Amino acid sequence: MVNTIDEIALVSDMTIGSSNQERKKKSIFKKVFSMGEKNGSQMDRRGTFDDIAEAQPNSAVESLFFNSVPMTSGCNVQSFRVFVATWNVGGKTPHSGLNLDDFLQVDGQSDIYILGFQEIVPLNAGNVLVIEDNEPAGRWLTLINKSLNKSHSVSSRRIRSAPSFSNSLFFQKPSLKKISNNFRTESKRRLKMCNCTPELELERKYNKEFCFPCQQSNNVTVSEDDFSSEEDEDGPSNLEMTGISTPSSTTQMKFSLVASKQMVGIFVTVWMRKELVQHVGHLRITSISRGIMGYLGNKGCISVSMSFHRTSFCFVCSHLASGEKEGDELRRNLDVIEILKNTQFPKICRTPGSSVPEKILDHGRVIWLGDLNYRIALSYLDTRKLLEQNDWDALFDKDQLKIEKDAGRVFKGWQEGKIYFAPTYKYSYNSDTYAGDCIKTKNKRRTPAWCDRILWHGTGIQQLSYIRGESRFSDHRPVCAMFSVDVEVNKGSSRRKLSGSNMKVGIEELWPLTSRW
Repeated sequence: MVNTIDEIALVSDMTIGSSNQERKKKSIFKKVFSMGEKNGSQMDRRGTFDDIAEAQPNSAVESLFFNSVPMTSGCNVQSFRVFVATWNVGGKTPHSGLNLDDFLQVDGQSDIYILGFQEIVPLNAGNVLVIEDNEPAGRWLTLINKSLNKSHSVSSRRIRSAPSFSNSLFFQKPSLKKISNNFRTESKRRLKMCNCTPELELERKYNKEFCFPCQQSNNVTVSEDDFSSEEDEDGPSNLEMTGISTPSSTTQMKFSLVASKQMVGIFVTVWMRKELVQHVGHLRITSISRGIMGYLGNKGCISVSMSFHRTSFCFVCSHLASGEKEGDELRRNLDVIEILKNTQFPKICRTPGSSVPEKILDHGRVIWLGDLNYRIALSYLDTRKLLEQNDWDALFDKDQLKIEKDAGRVFKGWQEGKIYFAPTYKYSYNSDTYAGDCIKTKNKRRTPAWCDRILWHGTGIQQLSYIRGESRFSDHRPVCAMFSVDVEVNKGSSRRKLSGSNMKVGIEELWPLTSRW
């Protein structure tokens, strides 16, 4: 064994004079390794340095360690474009002709797409209490894939179901997990594993800035219980369903599905450039129900946690409590508080001291999207008057989310971009007219509001744009945001550089928006 006391004395002497520093560095290394050889055993270098550092937590020790041991010298920071969108689709199933190109802004393709939907099925008792209908989610995946991968002529196969019994409980349909596998270029089981590299093992121990101090996946015995509650269903679906087409091959796909999850009407899906998927790990998905009696899934959230290179991400897609009566905003506040408190991602690393995030706010980059349902604290007539004047500032001053956030009652420490677009709710179907204009009964009239929002938490996130879409498909308008997100990557990793012209979006591009989709 190493004589720890002698070594501590040697290390402490380093602080007396800088002129002897190099000599003492060589002395301690020589002593450490020669003593190990004298004892007739091969010494574990990492263990020896651990003993020294733990016995004498001195900055000189860290300097000695990092300057003298061959290892990776940290990481580079690279920026990736992340597109985020939320859309309450009002319980309507999309038709095959619905074009999502404008919604996904495919002309300025991003690196990562985070898409959240609410009410993809009607929130009736059958869907909430009985059985979850995955067919609309499968249709949305098909349309998203069609837009993101349209530049490649990949033949597809249609999934069909018996038309007379499409909603019957007695006829099996492919699950969402089965359908999702058709759009993946890597298995979900692989994405759940650790993506740490063994050569960074020493740096994890000593560098507090290191993101994931956990062992390499093939050195850890991991059971199915360590992963998400979702079970893997490997292989493509051999069942067929009307309106859902899946690629017959993934070799030419430009974008790959990384994650998808449905809870009643809430649906979240994450896509990424195919060449980037190999850098994803620690994928976990969890959900919180905040609906009827605080337990059912008609309201609540789905949260996705993952590591990308050496940075942790969390995406939260939520549908919060509805209602525009005074005090309803407090129920929404409570939903947010309970989601933050109760969301717990399962542990997947057995290493003691692992810092793989288990709570939402433990992640380095967090984006929250959804129908947050916060309303405008004005009467319908006063709201309409400000809308006609395009007086967004005066209108936004009465926005419940802004009021509650500024008061520190919810989303403390979170950020949201400046809103330059009209309220996104509530419209008459297939119309640009707010529904309240056609309803004379006050108790049924809904005051226009910015229900659909995107917020973020953490450093290294810059919002480039924050706009709404103009699709008439639903009684909500979709809301989209583009971010430039800094990611810590291992030195040696390379990717295309983003030009400055692509990184900034002028305000003149944001308003007005004239496209119809």
